[in-house]
Amino acid sequence: MLKGIFRKKSIHKILDDVACGFGDSEHGGSGSQLKKELNVRDLTLMGIAAVVGAGIFSTIGEASFYGGPAVSFLFIITAITCGFSALCYAEFAARIPVAGSAYTYAYASFGELIAWIIGWDLLMEYAIGNIAVAISWSGYFLNLLEGFGIHVPEYLTMDYYSAFRAHEHVQQLTAGHNLSQITEAMKAGASAWADAPGFGDFRFIANVPALLIVVIITYLVYVGIRETKRATNAVVYLKIAVILAVILIGFFYVTPANWHPFMPNGFGGVMKGVSGVFFAYIGFDAISTTAEECENPQRDLPRGMIYSLIICTVLYVLVALVLTGMVNYKDLQVADPLAFVFGKVGLNKISYIISISAVIATASVLLIFQLGQPRIWMSMSRDGLLPRAFSRIHPKYHTPSFSTIVTGFVVAIPALFMNLTEVTDLTSIGTLFAFVLVCGGVLLLPKEAAHKGRFKLPYINGKFIVPVLFVVGMAAFWKPLFGLLSSENAHENFPMFLFIILAAVLTAFVYIKNLSLIPVLGLMSCFYLMTQLGYTNWLRFLIWLVLGLIIYFTYSYKNSRLGKDLLQQIS
Repeated sequence: MLKGIFRKKSIHKILDDVACGFGDSEHGGSGSQLKKELNVRDLTLMGIAAVVGAGIFSTIGEASFYGGPAVSFLFIITAITCGFSALCYAEFAARIPVAGSAYTYAYASFGELIAWIIGWDLLMEYAIGNIAVAISWSGYFLNLLEGFGIHVPEYLTMDYYSAFRAHEHVQQLTAGHNLSQITEAMKAGASAWADAPGFGDFRFIANVPALLIVVIITYLVYVGIRETKRATNAVVYLKIAVILAVILIGFFYVTPANWHPFMPNGFGGVMKGVSGVFFAYIGFDAISTTAEECENPQRDLPRGMIYSLIICTVLYVLVALVLTGMVNYKDLQVADPLAFVFGKVGLNKISYIISISAVIATASVLLIFQLGQPRIWMSMSRDGLLPRAFSRIHPKYHTPSFSTIVTGFVVAIPALFMNLTEVTDLTSIGTLFAFVLVCGGVLLLPKEAAHKGRFKLPYINGKFIVPVLFVVGMAAFWKPLFGLLSSENAHENFPMFLFIILAAVLTAFVYIKNLSLIPVLGLMSCFYLMTQLGYTNWLRFLIWLVLGLIIYFTYSYKNSRLGKDLLQQIS
């Protein structure tokens, strides 16, 4: 069994399965294949659509509050980390131009069990990310309606638990005569609880706008990649125009004195925003799930990922500098920093336009992630790890129809009733884990000669560079590292201990095996960022993986198509 769970699917077999249309549970042959509609421009715009959203309109404010103007460095550091991963994704996309993203890549390099783990991880990443984005979109949309004088009842705009908790808190504070401690959010939640229809102790409270946007986006994804492409391209042009306007107009309101001190809370303050800043970059990898819908995936997918990452980094750095130049960084701990700073300098009309663009931007992020998740379901189903219905291709629209509908339900229902404030970091940790495995997977790929018109990851021997970096890092940070051992809750630092062990082992392998520098740096930098996401998030992540392993050993292992093929060959 141990040998069976690490069985690998060859690149040749993966490509053959797609070429013959295998996997569609109802139709066979070329008619069941996905439409090839996307070129490098479409892929670049999709990458920008996925990346530029909640990050630039929301989390950039929190990161600026902690890091000051130096948060622009954090965007560059994170972009470099993502850049290593993007190059590794590009290498895989050039060799294996099929849907499935990191799942398919892991199947070819690590074997079935690791492929299942990464596929299960990606399902969590996309689902929780989509739910969070849907709820975020709801908030922007409701603010927009308020600007038109339209008020939606509170009980139709939030989740049940938030309203119940606010109701309880208001009652406690009122009984204790602590009325000054009742916040506006508590008042809104208590109002929702009081006004909601229901019977007995039950109240009908749900985030209806979040449900509606998921339904609309799921329909767009269902009816075809061409329609999704058109909607995405239109939205991205509008977003870029608004962001460029923010940069150009904001530049004239910059006060250079606000940039001093440039790093007010030191490097530690800058790194406090790492989760929010990394969340702002999530998405460029989602376009790798559309490989089968690209006209020339081996050339265009790598370009699309790298171009979108570069463009987004330039925009993020410029916006960070403009924001921290227009107002003091201490004022930026707000949910809508872009709109806030323009309101602060008296440009209320610009602030309103930004609110409109935030609604559009958030919707476009949801569109790309709703596009990516069904294609992972589809790839796992093709391999027998999920029921065959998940690989069903619609005969008219040529999209993964059943998977798209399931994705809609998986996102829409929790977005209607759940509060996900405490679990949004799971999206970041899930994505980083995928990046770690993709970078590691490139190290396991057989060497291959360069082909004209196809991306090839540059080889730089890390034999001496990586050991030097490891020794310098340990020498520079030995005091904080030893401090982790003597801290009161030392067990909560196990992610950092794990990173140190991994870094030491990987350094030894690099020296012995002459491993390529870029994937090694990508693996180590992404794993380091994972250590910054907290002990609680690691526990939640591990619980999710254990649940996935239970499903694998009870269903997927027995139904694996690769496993059945191997048994037939033996018999």
